[in-house]
Amino acid sequence: MRRVDHVPDLAETAALQRRRFRELQRQSRVFDARTRTIGVDLEGLDAQVNDKRIRDATERAWDATIAAEMKQNDKIMCILDQRQKKDALNIKKAVHEFHQTFQQPETRREFDLSDPQALKKDTPARMADNDPRCTVSGLQKFMGEDLNSVNRKRYQQEQAREWLLEQQKDWTNALADRKYADGLHDAHRLDLDQKAMDLQRADEETRRAVCAATKEFNRSQAIESGEKKKLEKQQELEDNAAEISSTLRGDLLSENPQQATSSFAPHRVITDRWKGMNQDQLKEIRDVQLQQVLEKLRLEEEERQRNAEWDRQRIQAARAELLFERHQQRQNRELRRALDNSNAQLFQDQKSRRAFLDEAVYANFPSGQYYTQFNTDSR
Repeated sequence: MRRVDHVPDLAETAALQRRRFRELQRQSRVFDARTRTIGVDLEGLDAQVNDKRIRDATERAWDATIAAEMKQNDKIMCILDQRQKKDALNIKKAVHEFHQTFQQPETRREFDLSDPQALKKDTPARMADNDPRCTVSGLQKFMGEDLNSVNRKRYQQEQAREWLLEQQKDWTNALADRKYADGLHDAHRLDLDQKAMDLQRADEETRRAVCAATKEFNRSQAIESGEKKKLEKQQELEDNAAEISSTLRGDLLSENPQQATSSFAPHRVITDRWKGMNQDQLKEIRDVQLQQVLEKLRLEEEERQRNAEWDRQRIQAARAELLFERHQQRQNRELRRALDNSNAQLFQDQKSRRAFLDEAVYANFPSGQYYTQFNTDSR
């Protein structure tokens, strides 16, 4: 059979060359320490630069807008400031005109303190003797001076005449009023005297009627009280006789034992009527006491036997517990001895295994050539 020559495929060869070229590029990127450590992303950096440029442009536009608004606001503030100054100047002018028109110095309250015409306008130091400004310390009026003596005397005479006329009129009116009051007083006293006499007469008649009724009532009460006392005395005599008869014939003196029996229960007695127990009752009590003594002795003997049994059982339980503790201690010592032997055997096994690992298993240590085979391929 003839041998056939192998014809290489161009497409497969080109693909193989492309893969080798990409592999070389990948190795250059992967094994490049600077690129692998820093990891620079040019597309990401370009995108960040573009974003920063857009952001800077946006900020510059925003700053320009704010600057324009600030200029406009400054213009408005200047206009408002000028208008405010103009309004303040107008207000000052209006206030000055108002002061000049309506607030002259003559209209002030304290103008009299600084008035240049004050001495000309002032009143004289003394107008008359009755001037209230003529005080003792003013030295405007002295003893013996009387400028209005004539008028004063005339006024005093007229005043005295008026006083006399008024006193005469008051005296006449007072006399008339007194006479009228005396007449009324006398009439009132006569009327009161007559009423007092009538009241006294009616009171005496009423007192006599009350005394007569009281006397009659007392007489009837005395008669009734006497009858009542007679009946009470007779009833007391009859009760005493009945009590004496009942005491003599009763169970107390006759010492009947049935009188001490209580109505609440047959075994209960009335203490103030009980005369003591009879011989049968005493014998019955003694028999019951003897039975109680025997029963107490029997119970004491049973209690003693029960305590002795409990003591015996307690001693046996303590002895059994002591034997169990000793047996348990022996078992613990044997278990401890076995555990110590087992631990010693395990220690010997581990020691021999460690020697085998050190001598046989871990004897071949890797050389430097073993570590150089890594990172030779990008995959």
